[in-house]
Amino acid sequence: MAKKQKKDKPERVPTKRQLSKWQRQMRIRRLTLIAAAVFLTGILSWVGYELYQDRAGRVEPWRQTVLQVNSVNFTMEYYVDMMEISTQGIEPDVISSMSTYIADMVADRIIESELLRQGAQNLGREVTSEEIDARLQQHELPDERVYRDIVSATLSQEKLEEYFGSQLPETMEQAHVQAMFVESEQLADEVLTMIETGGNFTALADQFSCNSSVEGDLGWLPKELMPNNLIADAAFNLTPGEVSEPICDDTATKEVGYWLIEVTNRQDGEIEARAMLLESEAQAEVIRSELVGGNFTSLALEYSQHESKEQGGELGWLEPGDMGSQAFDEVAFNITASEVSEPIKDESVQTEGGCWLVRVVDRDDHALEQGVKEQLIDRQLNDWFEVWKASSTIKNHLDSEQKAWAVEQVLRRR
Repeated sequence: MAKKQKKDKPERVPTKRQLSKWQRQMRIRRLTLIAAAVFLTGILSWVGYELYQDRAGRVEPWRQTVLQVNSVNFTMEYYVDMMEISTQGIEPDVISSMSTYIADMVADRIIESELLRQGAQNLGREVTSEEIDARLQQHELPDERVYRDIVSATLSQEKLEEYFGSQLPETMEQAHVQAMFVESEQLADEVLTMIETGGNFTALADQFSCNSSVEGDLGWLPKELMPNNLIADAAFNLTPGEVSEPICDDTATKEVGYWLIEVTNRQDGEIEARAMLLESEAQAEVIRSELVGGNFTSLALEYSQHESKEQGGELGWLEPGDMGSQAFDEVAFNITASEVSEPIKDESVQTEGGCWLVRVVDRDDHALEQGVKEQLIDRQLNDWFEVWKASSTIKNHLDSEQKAWAVEQVLRRR
């Protein structure tokens, strides 16, 4: 049998976690320069660059207005200067490989920084020239417009945080809760029985919870800071000391999944296979029992959470490492052809669906701890910022050719 061509591996892009971290660094620490780099799809568009070079000679691109935030305009020269500062410490080849992302990120940074400055001023929290001068001297930064704007945005954020912090009460109604997310309702029932017979909730959460962002003792939190609405509803409706019944949540993400794998062909150390990625061991057991009569494709289409589901679970030809999962490889390259594997637990993947168990330790009007204050301030600041941004006039005139040209100017300065 002729070997099928392997599918192209997906191009790597920044993860949601990395994007979230970068966005937080841009808003909260305006003086922090980008210190991490990832590979993003696509290289610098040389064709677009050449076209823009030709046009540039006629329209003087350095003086072009490329961004507008209410009444304030930003030129191409400013945009390139900000891009140069924002990419300090990143190798030129990495800048080229992630040029589109960098170009958009810098534009967003300029817009958000200007909105912070204008918004703070509107709330009577204006930053003075003397304050900017002092911060520039403190960090030994050049007295140039781009650096002054970065410092101004940082100071504006600090003043806005003080403003929203001053509006917080000393105490709020809060609940002290413990929570865990387990992979299935069946397992949730089993864990609940353990708790009812004297099991320690926190210890059981450490053992069975598969959502690392929400597990164990969450401490005292007001309703608006609960991890999600399901936990919040339980926390403020249960009697202190009570544990909720399993609360199923089809949208929550967990850090575990279960593979069902069938190898359909082998050749020269490679395999041709199909697979399903399922949300729980219980679900995998049920579906495996239904895999009769050649219905793998239909079941994968209905239940699999892997990207191959639209192809009925077909993965094509694979070498070890292609799936990025050691758990997958250990079974797939060793099972007998045409046999469906037992459910294979894989903690290197993410799936959706499972059940919450919530225990209310106590609930009362409780003093705000420092960490809770910071979260409330951050939440109020972000909510205010989104409203302010939506009411502002923002225009981004940058097209793909201009972005490519700007990146090239930064690279030429290295």
